[in-house]
Amino acid sequence: MNKVPGTKPATAVHDVPADIPTDIDAAIRRRAYELYEACGRIDGHELDDWLRAEVEIKHQKTHTIAA
Repeated sequence: MNKVPGTKPATAVHDVPADIPTDIDAAIRRRAYELYEACGRIDGHELDDWLRAEVEIKHQKTHTIAA
């Protein structure tokens, strides 16, 4: 892989630049924001919301693929 100055290196698995969000990243981001809103928009739980959203979205993707 050639490195272009000023860009992040591509991932070895998919050869996609690491800073380009994937569909799953966008879905996790949306779900994390939904969780933030559902809990009354209380700051300080960003990581918890993100991790919970990540588990939920990846669980959905796994079950969609398995079906």
